[in-house]
Amino acid sequence: MSVPQLILTQPDDWHLHLRDGEILKHVAAFSARQFARAIIMPNLQPPVTTVVQAVEYLDRILAAVDGSDFEPLMTLYLTDNTTVAEIIAARKSCFIKALKFYPAGATTNASAGVTDIKHCHAVLETMQETGLPLLIHGEVSDHQVDIFDREKQFIDSVLQPLSKDFPELKIVFEHITTREAADFVLESSDTIAATITPQHLLLNRNALFAGGLQPHHYCLPVLKRETHRQRLLEMIRSGSPKFFAGTDSAPHPRHKKETACGCAGIFSAPVALEIYASIFEQQQILDKLEAFTSFNGADFYGLPRNTKTVTLIKQAWKIPAQYSLGSDTVIPFLAGSTLDWKLI
Repeated sequence: MSVPQLILTQPDDWHLHLRDGEILKHVAAFSARQFARAIIMPNLQPPVTTVVQAVEYLDRILAAVDGSDFEPLMTLYLTDNTTVAEIIAARKSCFIKALKFYPAGATTNASAGVTDIKHCHAVLETMQETGLPLLIHGEVSDHQVDIFDREKQFIDSVLQPLSKDFPELKIVFEHITTREAADFVLESSDTIAATITPQHLLLNRNALFAGGLQPHHYCLPVLKRETHRQRLLEMIRSGSPKFFAGTDSAPHPRHKKETACGCAGIFSAPVALEIYASIFEQQQILDKLEAFTSFNGADFYGLPRNTKTVTLIKQAWKIPAQYSLGSDTVIPFLAGSTLDWKLI
């Protein structure tokens, strides 16, 4: 009897953290094995704010995936001091695909982020004119706002006005987690889309505390109520082209996750496609997996769809408990769990 299999156009990851230095050398190959391209997040220390810095980072990524066809799609980190000239230079380059908007202090390495989006209006006007997308971490960073409400508050106080002020600006609402975010994207014009992670489709906030505090389920934005997760599942079942895969895979050494002040980030790169496949199978929509992982994002960014394919087979296998980070280790998402689909 033949083994059931899925043959998909090779997917892309539209939200990926590769870090730098030794971590980059150990994790980049996982994404290169699964994805043809990936939007690379610029929140290094120091952040990637100029085209020159992006070129240097690109070279380090390509060295880490030497021999692979993997294509890093680079981004710049938006700050209060980003200039119009830098936007023009970025647009003229062949490899800068977007700018990333982190509200100052909202997530990992976001201390240099934007303190007030009004400081960036000239830059946003140029981005709108040139078609360069803005990728948004959609949470307010005001610690007086409940952490589970920060995405909704961001929509009301920042994103709604921003989309009205710049109606032609292409926006990707990254790693959405709430009903309000899904509805905002669905009801907006075709210039606004969103990425959805494996963890926000699979888990609700109970997973943070099941059996004790679970640091490897801690990410930003944090996991939300089950009602919000169900709305995200409705979005993928709908087949809307406004939603596409962005893993937000974010590796941290184990000792930095399992500490009194653990850092945010879930490392899904080695198993992302298999997890997406499992979720889509659970929802009985395997026929919609290819568009979500391989077509919608490329179409939104105005890039050609990939021509190569990947194959997954229906075969139970166990996710390793950890992966090497040189002298340290990193714990993958769902470590030790069994998946029913395997990339070959």
